[in-house]
Amino acid sequence: MTDTLFRIEGRAGRITLNRPDALNALTHDQVLEIEQRLRLWAEDPAVELVVIDGAGERAFCAGGDIQHLYETGRAGDFAYGRRFWADEYRLNALIWNYPKPYVAIMHGFVMGGGVGVSALGSHRIVTDGTQVAMPECGIGLIPDVGGSMLLGCAPGRLGEYLGTTGARMGPGDAIHATFADSYVPADRIEALKDALCEQGVDAIEEFAEPPEKGELQRQQAEIDAHFAGETAMDIVRSLEHEGGPLAADTLKKLRRSAPLSVACAVEAIHRARNLGRIEDALRLEYRFTARCMEHGEFLEGVRAAVIDKDRSPQWAVPTLEALPQVRVSQMLMPLGADELKL
Repeated sequence: MTDTLFRIEGRAGRITLNRPDALNALTHDQVLEIEQRLRLWAEDPAVELVVIDGAGERAFCAGGDIQHLYETGRAGDFAYGRRFWADEYRLNALIWNYPKPYVAIMHGFVMGGGVGVSALGSHRIVTDGTQVAMPECGIGLIPDVGGSMLLGCAPGRLGEYLGTTGARMGPGDAIHATFADSYVPADRIEALKDALCEQGVDAIEEFAEPPEKGELQRQQAEIDAHFAGETAMDIVRSLEHEGGPLAADTLKKLRRSAPLSVACAVEAIHRARNLGRIEDALRLEYRFTARCMEHGEFLEGVRAAVIDKDRSPQWAVPTLEALPQVRVSQMLMPLGADELKL
C-alpha cells in the first residue's frame, strides 16, 4: 500500500495521507515525497491548487512517525533525527510560501507534524470532530513545524496556553486561535473536495458555515491573565495563586509535560511572536530539536508515551521549580555551523 496518494483531478493536485491504521502519522519518506511533488506542481500550469486530506475517519494526521526517531536516538544516532527534522521543516517552509492555493481538509486528529502540513497552508478547513493540538511538550519536544509562529499569532496568550498544555481545539476554537479559516459540516466535506477540483478555492464560500463557539473564547481573559508572565515559573505561580477550576486543570496539564520543554516552549513562542518569517521560527525550533535527544527529554518522553505506554516519564529535571533558567538558553542558543539551512 502506498503511504501517500498523489493525483491530479480537474484543477487540483490531490494529496492523501494514506496510513489510516497509524492515524496517518507522517514518515520521513512521505515528507520527502510530498516536498518533491509540491515543487513539481508549483511549475505545472495544469495544477491551479493543491488539496491535501487524510485517509480514514479518525485523523488527518496525528503527528510525525516517532518510532524510528526513538530507535535511532536510543542507539546513539542523533544525526538521523536532525536530518528528519531539517527535511520536515523545509517542507513546512515550502507550504507556508507556496505560490498556489494550498487547501487542507483538517478532519479528526490534527496534531504536531499534521499541523505543519495543514495549518501552514493558505486555506485551512475544519469540520465536525476536528481536534487540533500541539502536544509536543508531553514527549519532551516543543511545538515545532512552524508551530511556535502559529501559536505566537493566536489571540492574547492562547499560544502559550495551547503550546504548553497540549489542549485540544475543536473547529470553533481552531478558527478562533487562527489555526484554521473555515468550518464545513462533515456531511458536505466530500462535495467540497469535488467542488474544489472543479471550481478552485472559490468553492469554499459555498460550503462554509459559522462554527459553534468553543471554550477558548469563554476562557480567553482568564488564560491571558495567567499566561502573561515572562517565564514558565511566572505562569505556574499565577495558576497556583488563583486556584480556580481552570487554573487547577491547567496546572495538572502543565505538570504532566517535560519541565524543560514547557520552559523552552514559553520562550520560543515569545520569540516567535516578534519574528516576521517562518524560516526564522523554524530555525529557532530546530535549535531545540537538534539537541532534544542528546541533551533533552525526548527519548524518555517517547518511551513513556509510545514505547512502554506507562504514561509515567521519569524526567531528568522533574519539576519547573528545579529547572535552572540557563537550561532554556542552552537549548535555544544558536548552533553555529549546524544552524538549519532552508
